[in-house]
Amino acid sequence: MNLFIFGLGYTALQFIHHHGHRFAEICGTVRSAEKAQAIQEPGLRAFRFDGPASDSAILQHLDETDALLISAPPTEGRDPVLERFSAAITAAPRLRWIGYLSTVGVYGNAGGAWVDEGTPANPASSRARQRIEAERQWLELGASAPFAVQIFRLAGIYGPGRNALVKVADGTAKRIVKPGQAFNRIHTEDIAQVLMASIEKPSRNAIYNVADDEPGPPQDVIAFAAKLLGREPPPEIPFDQAELTPMARAFYEDNKRIRNARIKSELGVTLRYPTYREGLHALHGAGERS
Repeated sequence: MNLFIFGLGYTALQFIHHHGHRFAEICGTVRSAEKAQAIQEPGLRAFRFDGPASDSAILQHLDETDALLISAPPTEGRDPVLERFSAAITAAPRLRWIGYLSTVGVYGNAGGAWVDEGTPANPASSRARQRIEAERQWLELGASAPFAVQIFRLAGIYGPGRNALVKVADGTAKRIVKPGQAFNRIHTEDIAQVLMASIEKPSRNAIYNVADDEPGPPQDVIAFAAKLLGREPPPEIPFDQAELTPMARAFYEDNKRIRNARIKSELGVTLRYPTYREGLHALHGAGERS
């Protein structure tokens, strides 16, 4: 199969790292010619796509792709990929799978209750509202198309280079405590295996929560990372006394527990890192900030 990725960011590159050998050709987009030249992943070709500015070779490779991963976020209330390439995607003769990376933020604040894919979206922020609108547009595109569209709602992403161990080691970790707060996480390796399982077994207009098994308070993750590193955890800070950016404060306004049963029952996935403890143990064992 040939794979094309819109948005060669952290999660997409982790997917290529784990499963790139499964594809005959991998192409993707970045937002500048300099970034395209800097891509070092073996077997990966990168092209510039930044709104109306795009490399003409993208159209040719879309025509030859079998699987399409959308990792580029909406901007200014619109989906840039659909706006520029919806006709080419619809006409792609070999395309059979589209995966759109979204966020569990579309559920909004559930007051700590459990949510699943059948829970109505209730986005509170403008970013989450843009995401749910992009989801709707992608599902609409796939409703009568020969390819299958899947939506992947990702929990808090962590993996090599981006995790609580790094934050504790570099002194940026904070233990902000908001009583009753809980959220899920997901290791990039588990995101990668979910995507690959879906490519192997596509389901038309499916939505999947991609999250670990154990929602919990964020301060516990920081404390566990500090213990692995043999350090004292940073002091607890009550939420109402914390200095937070608007984006970080909005994150703490959401409080929910994510059910992930569908990725297990429909895709046959067994999480390699069912909780943050297994994930951080593995990262630490691989030398992360040790």
